[in-house]
Amino acid sequence: MQREFPSFRLRYKRDSRLQRAIGALLRTVTLGGMTTYVSGYHTVMGGTLWVSEGWSQMSDLERYVLLRHERIHLVQANRWGVVPMGVAYLLFPLPLGFAYARARIEWEAYLETLHALVEVRGLEAARSQKDWLRARFVGPDYGWMFPFAARFDRWFDDAIATLAEDVAKGTLTIEETLAAHRSAGG
Repeated sequence: MQREFPSFRLRYKRDSRLQRAIGALLRTVTLGGMTTYVSGYHTVMGGTLWVSEGWSQMSDLERYVLLRHERIHLVQANRWGVVPMGVAYLLFPLPLGFAYARARIEWEAYLETLHALVEVRGLEAARSQKDWLRARFVGPDYGWMFPFAARFDRWFDDAIATLAEDVAKGTLTIEETLAAHRSAGG
């Protein structure tokens, strides 16, 4: 990642007043629903990956999967610009309750997570993430960014079906997964 993103760096959230303040703000605006921003979530801001305490306990494969996800956010920021992406992520169309831009930004990164999981742990490992991931989209962790569980389930099922087809064909590239998902209206 350092070659692709020369300014990339990794820092612990616990060492940042800003990250701790964001955690407190999220705890407040989600009425106590999001309590693990500092202790359990990893976040890209600018060229920095802010990691939780859990980073030091993660296996190399878990870090690999996480870095694949976070790399997508770095690519997105390069594609759209850090400020426009940040504004869309935080505010469009609403900051809480229905943040469609955030949902789409995260969905693209979570597609990469599923892809990486298939590569390192197999299709069933990716498939097993459905309930956990749905809770992230429809619950307080991301501010109820996409409160449509049935639509999320269709997105997820379509992504798993595409990954399964790729595994069966022996072709497993995130570009193909994203293209197939986009053409299906996802």
